[in-house]
This record gives sequence, structure tokens and C-alpha cells, in this order.
Amino acid sequence: MNYIKKRINVENLGENGIKKLDVKEFNANEKVQRYIQLFFRIMRSVYSTMYKAALRVVTRILDFIVVMWLSFYYIAEAIVLNFTPTSLMTLKSLRGRIILVTGGAGGVGQELVLRLVRYKAKVIVWDVNEKAMSKLKDKVSAEGYKIYTYTVDLSDRQSIYKTAEAVKDDVGSVDILINNAGIVCGQTFLNLPDYMIEKTYKVNTLSCYWTAKAFLPDMIKQGKGHIATVGSLTGMLGAYNCTDYSGSKYATLGFHESLWTELKTMGYDKIKLTMVAPYFINTGMFDGCKPTYAPMLEPKIVAKRLILAIRRGEVFCTVPSSSCYILGMKNYIPTKLNWLLQNRVLRLPQAMKTMRKFNEVEAA
Repeated sequence: MNYIKKRINVENLGENGIKKLDVKEFNANEKVQRYIQLFFRIMRSVYSTMYKAALRVVTRILDFIVVMWLSFYYIAEAIVLNFTPTSLMTLKSLRGRIILVTGGAGGVGQELVLRLVRYKAKVIVWDVNEKAMSKLKDKVSAEGYKIYTYTVDLSDRQSIYKTAEAVKDDVGSVDILINNAGIVCGQTFLNLPDYMIEKTYKVNTLSCYWTAKAFLPDMIKQGKGHIATVGSLTGMLGAYNCTDYSGSKYATLGFHESLWTELKTMGYDKIKLTMVAPYFINTGMFDGCKPTYAPMLEPKIVAKRLILAIRRGEVFCTVPSSSCYILGMKNYIPTKLNWLLQNRVLRLPQAMKTMRKFNEVEAA
């Protein structure tokens, strides 16, 4: 048997010892058909490639036309809205809205609360200062209004989540969340205590994450809502004695823009976000500062502008409004020129050098 197998294998070998392959012979008609089939396959491949390329080109041209048209429209809209008197605009009503203000017992927060209750809103105040909240409650009651107060340590994530659940049970789902709380240490970097750097970021930045996580899901379920944040111009331009504060406000601005992008991408257009970046505010946080660019802002000015921004549905604004354009220039001028303007013209470092010395701070 083995002899027969070997003989067959030998017979299948060619003269050079290589195994012969069975080659099918095609007649003329079969060859023509094969060439035709190959031609059509090539043509289909070429057509498919050209079609996809043409489709990409047409799509990009149409996208360009749409983007250019919308660009002109949005710019014109912004110009018109910017110069339209508020009295001629339709503003969001705050009557009956459940509005939560963090750091609401003093400074800008207190002004926000006093103004919001006059709009007939249901106002919830979060603050770590119980005594200040008690005084605010008496002041509001004297005007015939009612507020809901909760003692919350905004540097404690679990405290935020726990109190958020209490708010939902006691008052209801929050319609408008205003992240206003903020602290500042007021020392140069190497003199900043480590725990104060951490606390500054917890109150100024991380608390915005936790409050948003606590109340945003309900806003998504309801299909509407608003999250407003009090930032700072130091979140657009680093300031002397403020490596902790400026850094935390830079981060808050990044969080605000990223969250806005996510909500727009997922189609939650009815949930609005507003960021207000004010100049130095006369609340005691920046005692000792002697700004030369403009006098310190009063809390009532910032509170009034924030409420207007919420009612108008603005995404971002600065106080004063000109700061948005002035600070934007730093991205287009040389770094050395930027420093020259800060140091010699605006004299920002000199203004901040006289800021109050360090002491333990409370949420403002």
C-alpha cells in the first residue's frame, strides 16, 4: 500500500521535481466573460469611491454654508440683544420657582436672596454660618417673605448630598441652582497653608460638582432647569496673592463650559447654564485691596446683574461688561506686553499686595 502511494506522488511531480498544479483551461467566451466581470467590479469600486468622495465634498460645502449663515445670524442676534433695552425683552419669570443659593447668608448671596424673594420665588439658603442665616431670615420675614435655611459645610461632599435630599423632601425639586459660595485665603503661594488650598478648591470648585450632581438629574427628568455660577475675573487672569482663588475660579470656568457642552451635545437645550465673572467685590473677602482699574463692586450690583443674566438666559457675562473684551486681548498679545500692562498700567499686583493677611475664612 505504501508503495502505491509513493508511486502516485511521484507521478504527480513535474520534471523539475515540483508538484504539478491542475490548471483549468478557459475558452475564448469564458475569458471574455471573466474580463467583463472584472471590469464591472473595478467600475463599481471606482464609482463607490468617487461617490463617497463627492458626498464628503458636498457635505462639507453645505456645512460651510450653514455655519457661515448661522455665524452672521448669531453675531447679529448678539449685537441686537446687547443693545436692546431690558424693558423691551421678554424675561424669564421667577415667581414660584424653587431657587437654591449657596453661601447665601452674606455678601452677594444675601443680596441675591433679598432680591429673589421679592420676585416671589421660593428661596433656599445654604451656608455654614448659622448666626448670619438667622439674621437674614429675620430680615426677610420683616419684609413679609419666607426662606428655607440649611446649615451646610460646602467643603464636605457628603454634607452636600445629604442636605440636597432634605431639600427635595422639604421643599421640592430645585428649579434654579446658584453656586455663589466662595472663600479666599489671601497669601502668596509659599505662605498658603496646605489645608487652606484644599479647602478653597473644595468650596469654590468641587462644591459646584456636587451640587450639580445632586440637582441636575431632577432637572433632566423635568426637561428644564438652570444652573448659575458666580465666578471671578481672576478666573480669566491670574492675580497676585490669589494662586488658590484664581486657580479654583479657572477650574470653575472650565467646569461650566464643559458641562454646557455636554448638555448641548445630549440635547438638553432646556437646561440653561449661566456664568457671571465679576471684578473684586466689596464683601470683606478682599479687604485691603486697592484696585486702580475700577472701584470695587458693591454686592447689590453683582446680584442684580446675575439675576438679569438668569432671566435673559445668558451663558456668560462679566461685571463690568467691558472686562470680557479687555481680558480677551491677553490671548492675542505677547506675554511680555501682557505683563507690562498688568504691572505698569493696571497695576494689579500692587493693588493685591495690600490685601488682608491670612486668617481662617468662612464661606462668603
